[in-house]
Amino acid sequence: MEDPMRTGILIDELGVGFDAITAQAREAAKLGYDTLWVAQRGGWDALTALPALAAAAPGVGLGTCVVPTYSRHPITMAAQALTVQAAAGVPVHLGLGLSHKFIVEGEFGYSYDRPLRHLREYLQALNPLLRGEKADVHGESLTAAGAVNAPGAERPAALVGSVSPQSMRLAGELADGVITTFAGPRATAEFVVPALGSASRVVSGQLICVTSEVDEARKRIDELYGGAGNVPAYRAILDREGHERVSDSAIVGDEETVRRRVKSLEDAGATELLVMPVGSAEEQARTRELLAA
Repeated sequence: MEDPMRTGILIDELGVGFDAITAQAREAAKLGYDTLWVAQRGGWDALTALPALAAAAPGVGLGTCVVPTYSRHPITMAAQALTVQAAAGVPVHLGLGLSHKFIVEGEFGYSYDRPLRHLREYLQALNPLLRGEKADVHGESLTAAGAVNAPGAERPAALVGSVSPQSMRLAGELADGVITTFAGPRATAEFVVPALGSASRVVSGQLICVTSEVDEARKRIDELYGGAGNVPAYRAILDREGHERVSDSAIVGDEETVRRRVKSLEDAGATELLVMPVGSAEEQARTRELLAA
């Protein structure tokens, strides 16, 4: 018998004080979520935040979704991830990814030329470092020649934030799995799982709203997240699912509808659900309570 799909929740870090972040962590732990995830979205640093969440929610797994590779050298990333793993004392899931051209070039000032080459070389360097071994990569996009001395730190899982066939295959080869965004049952079954291979983890990130006001909820989702549909990587995954708007990909409806849609993701091959609650405060509370169960 296969293991049931695990459930994690995104801690909302956008525009809130750190006390609000730890309060969310305590509530999620009380509800029974398996993993608390923190995004890297231009505010609080996701990896640095994790030990504070571990203190607020002892025993709950922790993850990032996702830390851009371009802004942290593999040796730096490995040192930080191993430090967080040792400090937290719980499983840490290091979600990392390429980010997007408009961020890497427009905000960081780095070249986004041949990003898949960069990702391959990055993972080739990161993997031995996370195992406590020396990296010896002299690539076209980066050099990593050194080790991280972190006695007793367990290896964090490495998950790639991925939406393209090439990065999916690369994650299947060099990482523990992927974190997807906007990928529904069709894209998961027909695209994600075949590209990865059956042994890899699929963390399915989903905008979810338990509500009786479906049309209004979808309207709000497009107001908040609709611009993502113009980002090439997200546009591609929406097209694979047959969606025109970001709100089309969201799981919206009453409790039974949401349960049914979540089960369809599990049937498609998702191994873990990453709940991203949206809607009013009341709707988000309903969502958190339903999916924790």
